[in-house]
Amino acid sequence: MLFSHLSLRAGIKSTIITTNLSFDRWDEIFGDTILTAAMVDRLTHKAHLINMNGKSYRTKETLEWLKK
Repeated sequence: MLFSHLSLRAGIKSTIITTNLSFDRWDEIFGDTILTAAMVDRLTHKAHLINMNGKSYRTKETLEWLKK
C-alpha cells in the first residue's frame, strides 16, 4: 500500500519520511527486495536527504527531566 501511495504522489506532492533505519535495511521491514528498491528509487528521485547523526534530543531532555 505504501508503494502505491508513493507512486501516486511522485512528482505531484511532497512527502516527508523519518526513519531510524538506513535504506539498505528497509527490505527487512517490507520483505521484498525488488519492491523496496523501487520504493526507495521513487522516494529519492529529486529528493533532499538529511542524515541526522548525533545525540538524541529526546534522550538529553529525558535525562535532564530525571535529574529534577
